Amino acid sequence: MAYRLDRIVEVCLLENNSVAKFFDFFFAHVWRDYTERAIFDQETVLTVHLRILLALVLLMAAGCAVKNAPELSHSSPQAPPGMEDANSQYPQLHTENEFKDEADLLPDQDDLSSTSQLSPDERKILDTELSFAVGPDITQNEDVQRYFHYFTHLHRGTFEAWLKRAQPYLPHIRARFQAEGLPEELIYLPFAESGFNQFAYSRAGASGLWQFMPQTGMQYGLRYDAWVDERRDPYKSTEAAIAYLKKLYADFGDWSLALAAYNAGEGTIGRAMKKTGCEDFFTLCDASKDLKDETKNYVPKFLALVKIAKNLEQLGFAPVNWNAKPAPVTTMTVQPRTDLLALAKSVGMDWKEFREINPVFRKQEAPAKGSARVAIPVHLTAKAEEFLKRPVLAKAAPVFAQHTVKKGDTWWGLSKKYNSTVANLQKINKNKSLKIGTVLQIPQKGKAGKAAPEAVHTARKDTQKYAAKRANYVVQQGDTMWSIAKAFKTDVNSLLQANGLASSSALRIGQALYIPDAGSAATQAAQAKTEAARKKLIQYQIKAGDNLWSIARQFGVTPEDLRQWNKLAQSNTIKPGERLQVYQ
Repeated sequence: MAYRLDRIVEVCLLENNSVAKFFDFFFAHVWRDYTERAIFDQETVLTVHLRILLALVLLMAAGCAVKNAPELSHSSPQAPPGMEDANSQYPQLHTENEFKDEADLLPDQDDLSSTSQLSPDERKILDTELSFAVGPDITQNEDVQRYFHYFTHLHRGTFEAWLKRAQPYLPHIRARFQAEGLPEELIYLPFAESGFNQFAYSRAGASGLWQFMPQTGMQYGLRYDAWVDERRDPYKSTEAAIAYLKKLYADFGDWSLALAAYNAGEGTIGRAMKKTGCEDFFTLCDASKDLKDETKNYVPKFLALVKIAKNLEQLGFAPVNWNAKPAPVTTMTVQPRTDLLALAKSVGMDWKEFREINPVFRKQEAPAKGSARVAIPVHLTAKAEEFLKRPVLAKAAPVFAQHTVKKGDTWWGLSKKYNSTVANLQKINKNKSLKIGTVLQIPQKGKAGKAAPEAVHTARKDTQKYAAKRANYVVQQGDTMWSIAKAFKTDVNSLLQANGLASSSALRIGQALYIPDAGSAATQAAQAKTEAARKKLIQYQIKAGDNLWSIARQFGVTPEDLRQWNKLAQSNTIKPGERLQVYQ
């Protein structure tokens, strides 16, 4: 037989879409192979039929198993600046589910072929120069060749679809990158990240054209809450990407390493470089056993996509119209809780059309607090204005305060304190047992859409008093909520909740904090290490050729530590002669 059916079954069983993939492969290749033969001998027919029957039975069982299997957890492929560990455990800000189209879910990996055959003309295109150095000759890199072949042959249709999606955004992105002095090749990074799909999301939680994780996006000014996700705004997220890429290049002084850090996080790349002593991306990939294959393939994939994008016509693709402009829209202010679906229908648009030009909204209603801006096609402005004179408002959702369980609390006592019932509290919190330190959601019976302020204030004050009694850490110079959370292997949201602090609360030197589980041996060791690291202060004078990464490596700290200690913004650059504070 030309095809080992038992091997096909084995491979398909390892895939999430096993049944579909088997039938696609079977009817496209195996069945056609046999039906096109003129003569069948009896033994071959019997063997083939038995193997097919066995394969179908196994795959039907496998399909059921796959459907009922629990979803595997995935670690974050990207991280906020210098803190990929924090990003993988970023606080889940909201628990309600937002509708997401499965078509927008990015695949975990590309189904690359093991080999690729390129024509002389294609190899000549691969040999074209880039505006920045990337290390060894990439025309000899097999991964670059495979990705080039993948998108120009095996998945040519996929890349053609990406080009159509990219057309509205590429002219603007190119203009902004040129204005900021960044290499033009970087404008094609969304091909590698999202296929230029503004609604694309990964299992790890990244979203938008540039695939920002929530914490990273917020750090670069992108709003993310229950109502709005600005990572999906192609224009605001582009500004965030510009700032982030500048910061990465300032850290590493090399674009291939900066791109690898965009994928895996600065900490991951920095640790791998320190461990191996390697200074360039391709040597690092060969030497490091810690980097994931996804990261090792990321730069080759990007380079292949750049070569294709810069030679579209030679490869038979439709060229980008760099002079094209998006359809004109008018931005209008809407009241809190305006029914956006009703607004869309009033001007003759369906939700999909409205969402395309207003991708940031996570619900079909405007945020509950503050005004919001929506985009409306210019020719529909009059209809929208008429609707907004007497807008339809969505019904207010339930509002909750928080209560941190302390010693002596009972369900009955809490129900009386917050004017609720035991059954209601247990149902909302999906829990019938109380554990000290647990944060409970308390329903509020104030005005619709507005939390009862006295209840929120009371709950927060109670938590602060409880935390003060159990305080086990004193804030040191240079501390931030993130650095403390990282040192004690927790997350910022847990620290804020445990201490009754709002997200905007500022730390003060000498402030006492309660860190849950800080009594364990591992946490005590982390606390001692954190305090000892700040005993010695060094004033370092920046020399020519220095960057944050090289200085951080010299003192055994991270670039993010240097930024925090010296209050450097993400877009700040360092200059020779300036001084940096370094804690040793």
